[in-house]
Amino acid sequence: MKNLISCEFNMDTGCVELRYADGSMIAIDCTAVEREVADNLHQRSELDYLIYNDPLAYAELILNGDPQVYLKAVTEYKKLED
Repeated sequence: MKNLISCEFNMDTGCVELRYADGSMIAIDCTAVEREVADNLHQRSELDYLIYNDPLAYAELILNGDPQVYLKAVTEYKKLED
């Protein structure tokens, strides 16, 4: 079993990087993820919040969860009536 030793957002590459004790690394391309799963500015903002404030939760969501279901649940908004 791999032991995670660090998880952080790398501004230079635009990736959330997970480093493991065995020397392996996973890099999640955040721009590619946004293009694939975010339909609007609200969803992109939610992903950005996770990237900067909780990169481990972001990585778990992308690798093990269903980001589209999560984004629809947390970014529900209603249009203002005229």
